[in-house]
Order: sequence, then C-alpha cells, then structure tokens
Amino acid sequence: MWDWLVYAALGLAAVAVMASLGLLAVRALQAWRSVKRLRRHVFRDLDTVAEKVEATLDAIESASDTAELAASLARLRRSLERLALLREAWSEATRFTALVPRK
Repeated sequence: MWDWLVYAALGLAAVAVMASLGLLAVRALQAWRSVKRLRRHVFRDLDTVAEKVEATLDAIESASDTAELAASLARLRRSLERLALLREAWSEATRFTALVPRK
C-alpha cells in the first residue's frame, strides 16, 4: 500500500539529482567561460604592459646615449670661447676708439 509513496519519493529524488546535475553543468560551463575570458583579458593587458615597457626602455636608452650630447657640449664650449674672444676684442677696439680724438 505504501509502495506508491516509496516510488514517488524515488522519482522525486531522481528529478532532484537530475536538476542538480543540470545546474552543476551550467555553473561549470559558466566558470569555464569566465576563466577563458579572464585569461584572454590578462594576456592582452600583459601584452600592452610589455609594449609600454619596451617603449620606456627605448626612451631611457636614447636618453642615456650621451655621445650626441657630449658633441653638442663641445661645440657649445668652442662657441662660448669664440664669444669671449670677440667680446674681449670688441672691448679693446672700443677702448682704442675712445682714445682717438674726433674731429
């Protein structure tokens, strides 16, 4: 007489197990997709960071290359020496013209 109740409980348990397996499959699929998406974004961002690091290293390398800067400084020193010489010559020339009487 209570057989139908046992079979109904077994059927209900089977439906609950199937539903929980279905939910587990859906959640596992969502987790897998989230991991794939996260991995894709992380690698893309890491590539971006690597490109920026390379650009920064290139900028540092070009800034630390002082050969051109040293050559420019040598030219500047020569120009300043010439300027000092020309100023001294100008001051001597104006001193002599001050001694010469004007008509």
